[in-house]
Amino acid sequence: MKETPAKWITKTAIFLAILIAFQAVTAPLQMTLITGSLVNLTLIMTVILAGLSSGITVAAISPIMAFMVGIGPKLLPLIPCIMVGNVVLVLIWYFVVMKLRLSDIVKYVIATISAAVVKFIVLYLLVVQMMIPLLGIPAMQSKLISTMFSLPQLITALIGGVIAILLLPMLTNVARKKGWN
Repeated sequence: MKETPAKWITKTAIFLAILIAFQAVTAPLQMTLITGSLVNLTLIMTVILAGLSSGITVAAISPIMAFMVGIGPKLLPLIPCIMVGNVVLVLIWYFVVMKLRLSDIVKYVIATISAAVVKFIVLYLLVVQMMIPLLGIPAMQSKLISTMFSLPQLITALIGGVIAILLLPMLTNVARKKGWN
């Protein structure tokens, strides 16, 4: 049965609201590991519980909302790079979980590791190797941004994935019973 537009909008809006709440609540803490982990968790939950198009939508909107609440560097040209990194995470999770014929836990572990590594590489290449030199960012700011878009990206994607591994069995069961999927 095809999902109605109203159901798609509702699911997407719920996960977008969760994402915005996480960003807004953690922004004053200035703890990138917490915020990033919760954002990655939300992206994973969205794609698995609401579907690929919802996952991509929330992944693309996330850096815009982060910029608006003051999370991360104040450089608009980095937003598309972050969108790409988020979408990569969502796509890998979706295709690993939906296409591999393995147990759920094995698929979740493969998705967590592969998505975290690829998102890290994509963001490192786009932001650190391409955008920082292209934008001519001053050395102090360049070092800070380079640090933000290197190892912490891998760590937060892994943490978000591990939390998802713990929550997904319960939440997918609830979603199935409530007719979400």
